[in-house]
Amino acid sequence: MAESTDLVVIGAGVIGLSVANAALARGLSVRVVDRTGPAAGASAGNAGGFAFAEIQPLASPGTLMVSPKWLLDPLGPLSVPPRYALQIFPWMLRFARASLPGRVAASTAAQAAMMAHARATLEPFMALTGTADMLRKTGQMQVFESTRSYEAALRDCDEAGRYGYGFRPLVGPDAIAEVQPGLSPRFTHAIATEDWWAIADPKLYTVALAEALTGKGGQIDIDEARALSQAADGVRVHLADGSTLTARHAVVAAGAHSRRLAESLGDYIPLETERGYNTTLPPGAFDLRRHITFAEHGFVASPLSTGIRVGGAVELGGLDLPPNYARSKAMLTKAAGYMPGLKTEGGTEWMGFRPSLPDTLPAIGRATRAPNVIYAFGHGHLGLTQSAGTADLVTALLTGATPAIDLTPFAPNRFKGLL
Repeated sequence: MAESTDLVVIGAGVIGLSVANAALARGLSVRVVDRTGPAAGASAGNAGGFAFAEIQPLASPGTLMVSPKWLLDPLGPLSVPPRYALQIFPWMLRFARASLPGRVAASTAAQAAMMAHARATLEPFMALTGTADMLRKTGQMQVFESTRSYEAALRDCDEAGRYGYGFRPLVGPDAIAEVQPGLSPRFTHAIATEDWWAIADPKLYTVALAEALTGKGGQIDIDEARALSQAADGVRVHLADGSTLTARHAVVAAGAHSRRLAESLGDYIPLETERGYNTTLPPGAFDLRRHITFAEHGFVASPLSTGIRVGGAVELGGLDLPPNYARSKAMLTKAAGYMPGLKTEGGTEWMGFRPSLPDTLPAIGRATRAPNVIYAFGHGHLGLTQSAGTADLVTALLTGATPAIDLTPFAPNRFKGLL
């Protein structure tokens, strides 16, 4: 007879471990299953930012306007490997549909509600898990060479300002240097915000969440969940070794690997994979004082406790194609020109999978035919940012409480019947 528990969480990234810790604190017995162990995926290699002010969806008219230009550069901010173009085409059609003005307005309002909740829950969650000393409120700055791009970004800031986020325009290299010395004078405009927090290191934070869970009685198993099925006493998780776990509830938080688990329950969710690249340089590679977004070039530079991370961009290439580290090298070369004095030696390259849905919103809600299974995936670039908020919302569903925000915009089945 399979051992039973209150909750099985599939996925030991920042979302899954946040849900597991929050559920354990509500009195549920918790078991986490992950194919490679804690912090082995996108939770290890992200930029380390809590980007609360980023309420505008990636799916937008502005993205559609610049996409053709970006796609012409195989190492630019957005690329689609030719071998994957046909497979990604339906997702891109949905992305274009989500970029219509009315849909963008709805997605922005939903994202703003999620961000406000994520910010409100983060520090209490970090206190719960003993990770508060890893939080940094260092702020962020976008830099621009083009006045046109700067003015477009200001319009986005005005919209975010209606939700309470503050921004400070900076004009001229001298004004920029007061906030972040050492950038190239080619950047003539910038926008700084303090409503952007950071973590000392995203991998160390996720590992700390794993340690907090096991230290309080939670369990983490390294095994691959292949499918889920309903059972009279809850839900069964079928593992790669042929064994089965039985639980009252299950949460699918397996990031980019979540799609096939949802399909095993009859839910076909258009989850795709944004392959992100970065290079992490040793500490001291640059006197980087806050997160810098090179907005016109699609990458960022982040100061971590473990070094300087340069990365970003979007490669829509699925899970199976081999990495193209020419992308990380191209970003590092650009960064060396934009940050004179950057020491580019001794870096470590990384590629990871961001789980993304066409409208930029995650899927948070119950499986259609298995109400004891809750989905929590598809956060794209915002998994770390929205992790504590997602954990609170999922735990409310698990315990029969009313979620703090309306989950209708995040319904996993919202794409049903749409191109």
